[in-house]
Amino acid sequence: RWVLFPPHTPKHVVKGKGLIKKNEDDEAIHYFMTILPRIKQRAAESDGTGDYENFQCYEFTQNAGETVYIPNGWWHAVLNLSHTVGVTQNFCSQQNFEEVWIKTRSGRKKMAYKWLSQLDKHYPHLAATARKLNRRDDFVMYYDPEEVAKREKEKAKQRKLKKQAKAAQREKRQKKKREKRRSMQENSSDSDSDRSSSESEVRMTHSPRNEASFRDTKRSRYESNYISP
Repeated sequence: RWVLFPPHTPKHVVKGKGLIKKNEDDEAIHYFMTILPRIKQRAAESDGTGDYENFQCYEFTQNAGETVYIPNGWWHAVLNLSHTVGVTQNFCSQQNFEEVWIKTRSGRKKMAYKWLSQLDKHYPHLAATARKLNRRDDFVMYYDPEEVAKREKEKAKQRKLKKQAKAAQREKRQKKKREKRRSMQENSSDSDSDRSSSESEVRMTHSPRNEASFRDTKRSRYESNYISP
């Protein structure tokens, strides 16, 4: 079962954006059974205005042994109604090569590079056209060996910088720990010194020798007062 939309139909209309409820998906069976009817209903309600202006969709069933040709640029979806073996091909001619190449190089990057390699062998003039379009648009082939090498070099550079940054952070944390430990040791040493000084003062204040000296001084003062006329 097929459904086709003309190229002028907006993508969000074809996809049913805003019509898919929470916890719903856009798998083929759900699209045909639920989302597509909502799209057609919304188009009827809009009376051909807004995003649904000139809305069209074509539905049909392809039977065994039949061939379907999808025009360039047409939106389409298909649902297998039974066990099916399908053979599909994307057609490109010299007449529409430029348009197809521009779309393929962005949408199918890996395939585009493989295609370009085959064009070099079998259709050099089309390969030259593809490269001319790339230069015109300043487009870089993602899977070109030179570009792959550049990306790998850049990734290696980024990995090295990341590793150096981690090492610097680790060293910074360790330095901070060392400084904190040193500060704690210095504070502990100062506390021990203050404690020793305090204990020494206490011993000096309460030593028996000092008490005896005090008594001797007091006795001398008393005796002096007694002897004086």
